[in-house]
Amino acid sequence: MEHRFSETWQLLNVFRYISTERTTRAFQNRGDLNEATGDLARSIDDQNGTVEGYALQTNLVGEFSTGSVEHALLLGVDFSRETNGFDNRSALERSTINIFDPIYGAPRPSRSELEDERQSLFGGTIRAFGLYLQDQITLVDNLKLLVGGRFDIVDQDSYFTSVSAGDVLSDTTDQQQDEAFSPRIGIVYQPIEPLSLYASFSRSFAPNFGTTVEGDILEPTRGTQYEVGVRGEFLEGRLTTNLAAYYLTKTNIAATDPDNSDFSIATGEQRSQGIELDVIGELLPSWNIIASYAYTDAEITEDEGSTLEGNRLAGVPEHAASLWSTYEIQSGDLQGLGFGLGLFFVGDRQDFDNSFSVPSYLRTDVSLFYRRDNWRAGINFRNLFGIDYIEAVDDRARITPGAPFTLVGSVSVTF
Repeated sequence: MEHRFSETWQLLNVFRYISTERTTRAFQNRGDLNEATGDLARSIDDQNGTVEGYALQTNLVGEFSTGSVEHALLLGVDFSRETNGFDNRSALERSTINIFDPIYGAPRPSRSELEDERQSLFGGTIRAFGLYLQDQITLVDNLKLLVGGRFDIVDQDSYFTSVSAGDVLSDTTDQQQDEAFSPRIGIVYQPIEPLSLYASFSRSFAPNFGTTVEGDILEPTRGTQYEVGVRGEFLEGRLTTNLAAYYLTKTNIAATDPDNSDFSIATGEQRSQGIELDVIGELLPSWNIIASYAYTDAEITEDEGSTLEGNRLAGVPEHAASLWSTYEIQSGDLQGLGFGLGLFFVGDRQDFDNSFSVPSYLRTDVSLFYRRDNWRAGINFRNLFGIDYIEAVDDRARITPGAPFTLVGSVSVTF
């Protein structure tokens, strides 16, 4: 909902409701790997889960002046509530697979057959309230200042019950309330019209939704970021480039528990620093390009009582780059026909323990489309050459293979 009080003041309101029911049946790595024989003990998990929640956000946006200084003010409030609950049945060491000679298709017991096995009931509720204020101040035409802050209150509760063969192994509850103020400040200076220099500082706060296997709520994630950069506009504004350097630290980052994928653990402190370069625009009429490169130096800098300190972050490549370019014929009998080519490079990545890495890959995508009046039809060829690659890595038991050659057709109409 949007309401304008005047040309310079307006009220924006957004409401969202979500309700999800999920059933998952899967083999899980819950046992030790015999590296000599390749035998891996697995459990069988049958999980039913529900998630229900809503979120409300209201913003008041206005523009005004104090003398020669112009202001763009944002005052907002948001509130959200989410409740989740899961019923997990596990059959421990019910199925073994050999990683060197896997035989797939092992029979899976039904949920009723797991009644006498281990059962876990877990879930909780999280309520979050936020109040924020931001002012973008134009001191002079080529100098702008951004000042803002946000205050959060988060209230969480959780429960965890574990039962095996009718015996209660664990029955715990936890409750936690956190408050935080997160400031942000930034400045933009234009020495000449097509060139902008900027610097910013910000703090962040976010609750962790996962719990430990004991049912304890994780402490919220807190972050601090410094960033400097330069933005340039060329070819009469048709081409834009952005170059940024940043230094970011975060504490209490939730990660998947390597011994139980349904739960989480927290690392002490993570640090990421690097540079990012983006080029977006139209090189020639009807020839568009989007290119990016990122260098990321990310590691765990503090993790008391574990061996993770000094590790590279799981799944984060040191180098990543992409190029996407399209060309559309503007005249003649083939007017509206277009072609696209995309190259996506991701460097090697470490697992959670840094015990192994997955190799880099270069994926090629191609598109063919036709645009006429208010409709558009297209065919996208993803992973054109069908390369084998790993899209994501967590630990030795969980990696995500990339999709093979995939063909997607689409038709859209604008009115």
